[in-house]
Amino acid sequence: MGGDEAGVEDVLQGLLRGYHTVTRLPVQWGDQDAFGHVNNVVYFRWLESARIDLLAACPSGVGMTNAGLGPIVASLTCDYRRQLRFPDEVSVGSRVGKLGNTSVELEHVVVSRMQGQVVATARCVVVVFNYQLQRPTRIPDDLRRAFERSMAIAGGAVESGT
Repeated sequence: MGGDEAGVEDVLQGLLRGYHTVTRLPVQWGDQDAFGHVNNVVYFRWLESARIDLLAACPSGVGMTNAGLGPIVASLTCDYRRQLRFPDEVSVGSRVGKLGNTSVELEHVVVSRMQGQVVATARCVVVVFNYQLQRPTRIPDDLRRAFERSMAIAGGAVESGT
């Protein structure tokens, strides 16, 4: 994307407005496939990192351990809009879309820094899962409140990255 650094940041901020967290990740040479663009599977790894960042921004008693209650992915879809190539950096915006009894739908947008455009959108259904009983369980009140606060966030985002 041409232009000065401040202009690039303005475009990215505009595309990511309304997302609770933004995860910045580099496009690596090895992310490309034989067709010379980023392989579709790489997006799912980026979405995983972004999902974990969003869940960390919604603190509760539901953890990322293998005991007790934890998140489990029930569904994940990704719609690709544009090709990506090395070198680049992506920003993955994440927010809570819908809140159910045992699940939450997360919405993601993947933005290319070089193109200054959305290159993919995704939706992920995460279920609160009782790993001891091996079944879904109602979203605990503290996590529900954290998700509701996340849904209320507009404008600026909590940023993280590697």
